[in-house]
Parts: sequence; C-alpha cells; structure tokens
Amino acid sequence: MNAKRLFRQVHYWLSVAVFIPAAIMFVAGGFLMLKKEIEWIQPGTERGVVEGTIPTISYDQMVEAARAHPEAGIEEWTDIDRIDLRVDRGIAKLRANSGWEVQVDTSTAEVLKVAYRRSDTIEAIHDGSWFADWIKLYVFLPVGVILIIMWGTGGYLFVLPYLAKSKKKRAKREASQKTV
Repeated sequence: MNAKRLFRQVHYWLSVAVFIPAAIMFVAGGFLMLKKEIEWIQPGTERGVVEGTIPTISYDQMVEAARAHPEAGIEEWTDIDRIDLRVDRGIAKLRANSGWEVQVDTSTAEVLKVAYRRSDTIEAIHDGSWFADWIKLYVFLPVGVILIIMWGTGGYLFVLPYLAKSKKKRAKREASQKTV
C-alpha cells in the first residue's frame, strides 16, 4: 500500500471516529471566541468609581453587597467559586457556584452588574468535562490528538499533487537536457 492511499484511508476513518466530539468542540470553541463580544455568553466588565487603586472595601463588604441579589445565590463564603479582582477597573467580580456573577465597585461597595455567566459552562462542554471527567480524558483528549494526526495527513494529501507536478517538471527538464 502506498503512502497516498494509506494517508487517505487514515484521514477518512479518523474523520468518522471524531465527527461528533469534534463538532461539539468546534461549536463550543466558536462561542468561546465570542465571549467578550456577546453579553449572553459572558457579562461585560463594568468600571468602578475609582480605577487603578487598591480596594478600600473589605471582602466581607463585597459579599454583603452580593447578598442583596438573591438570583446570584450568595448567602455565605462557601457560595462563592472565586473573586476576580480587577484593580485597573476598580471592581471585583464575585462568581457564585450557581453560575451568576456579581460585579462590585471596590471603593463604594455598590453592585454594578448582576448577570448569569455561561462561558464557564461552554468551556466545560468544549473540553468534555461537562459530560464527565472520564469523557474529557478518554474521548475529548484523544479526539484532539486524532485531529492533529488528521491535520498532518490532510496537509500531506494537499501538498501531494504539487509535489507530483514538481517531480514531473523536473523529470521533463532532465529528459530535455539529455536529448540536447
């Protein structure tokens, strides 16, 4: 079996094997690329009253401000997944375990925005962990490796006609030089 036929067969059958997981990865990846442009995916970052300074309010004051918004589901510290402090914008993003995000001004403790954050869920779908940890490791990771192999075989198949054309020109040139 020649390389061209082997690569074509490998490329063909691997594409069948990765079709559904790769489609999920591509669609979710497309959404992630747009997360800063589409408010529905990830809430835009507001600006506080004073930007570029160390917060003048405590973390407890931030949590207290977030409690005023029941949709976020923040009642105590354990309800918070993380706090993203944006000193350059004068805000803190309190990301709740519920998926909601509360943006608090770090100088006034005023809540500037409360919105549902879908980008984390979309990222989990993209890497496969949303389905199950074993799917992430034993389906989506191998699909990524297979896509790299397909990229290589597809690149080879793309370049092959150009290599063949170049080889024919070279052979023709050499034949014409021998007859002279």
